[in-house]
Amino acid sequence: MTFAQLALICLVALSGPLLALGRSFRVPVVIGELLVGIVLGHTGFQVLSASNPTFSFLGEVGFALVMFVAGTHVPVRSPALRAGLRVGVGRALGVGVVAVAVGWGVASVFGTGHGLLYAVLLASSSASIVLPALEGVPLTGRSMVEMLPQLALADAACIVLLPLVIDPANAPRAALGALIVGVGALVFWWILRWAERSGRRRAVHEVSEERGLAIELRSVLVALFGMAAIAQSMHVSIMLAGFATGLAVAGVGEPRRVAHQVFALTEGLFAPIFFVWLGSSLDLRQLISHPGAVVLGLVLGLTAVGVHALGALTGQPWPVAVSTSAQLGVPVAAATLGTSLHLLGPGEPTALLLGALVTIAVVTVVSGKVAVLARSEAPAPAPPSTAPRS
Repeated sequence: MTFAQLALICLVALSGPLLALGRSFRVPVVIGELLVGIVLGHTGFQVLSASNPTFSFLGEVGFALVMFVAGTHVPVRSPALRAGLRVGVGRALGVGVVAVAVGWGVASVFGTGHGLLYAVLLASSSASIVLPALEGVPLTGRSMVEMLPQLALADAACIVLLPLVIDPANAPRAALGALIVGVGALVFWWILRWAERSGRRRAVHEVSEERGLAIELRSVLVALFGMAAIAQSMHVSIMLAGFATGLAVAGVGEPRRVAHQVFALTEGLFAPIFFVWLGSSLDLRQLISHPGAVVLGLVLGLTAVGVHALGALTGQPWPVAVSTSAQLGVPVAAATLGTSLHLLGPGEPTALLLGALVTIAVVTVVSGKVAVLARSEAPAPAPPSTAPRS
């Protein structure tokens, strides 16, 4: 990979944000970046090669950072998460049960033998898609309070389950690796909590900000890439390492300055590289000779929406129920892992991503209705006090 190719990626990746600038209808940034990769990669002009070691490694760095940001988006410290825990967890489990039956059915119809994989995909939710779409919307209404734990559980559980179901022959090894990564994340969370409670984090922050040292960002990156190294050595997806590290940071509370720094690093460089790399690795020409993969992708996307929409039967407003079907990290990881381990059939990785794009498109359409509903349910602000100030 050359600097010219890197500059090209950064230039054309601007198409993602440009597509997202519309006020009435915003296309998620990742779709534009994936399209760029498809056009320049294996499917299109073959300017970029996903097999290039440097390009591939930078893409993996981007994947780890994308999943880290997704983990920090899970509101684990929010009082709303605890308030709606029982109902939200119940709905997530109900969706999971239905997803198992539907996943096996889809696998039987298409003859892929990947029923458990499809079940995990159908049951998954993506906080990194839903929560940014609701930025600025009050999350204190009943529907939002119950949705938050549903998103958190589905997000975390499916990320843990994916390595186990995609390669059942090595499930014990993957389970051990996932356990080690989880313990590592708990240790990191404990260190962060100790630093916060002892005041050491604040002291480091003041020195770092005064001298422009970015010590907190460096520390987070050391933990993230250290966890990714452990995951890689245990043959576990770096998706789990990134997400677990993000959850650990979210559990203590990510400093605003670090959040801005990580966001800039991720969205400004490594996330576009990852999604362009992912798009360049796809061979859509296979869909011509395997049109069934297109049908499979559409079926996976639409059935995911349908399975989550069943939440409306439990009293959940249908736009909120549909919005929980948004997928990103799990299908991307499934396509990446399945391709690298040669576990998926021709065109199947693209089908998984197509299904995810279907859910994102549907959630993009209904996000406006969810925002209106959230605002209507939010408690009215308390009137200003008339008592004299002390």
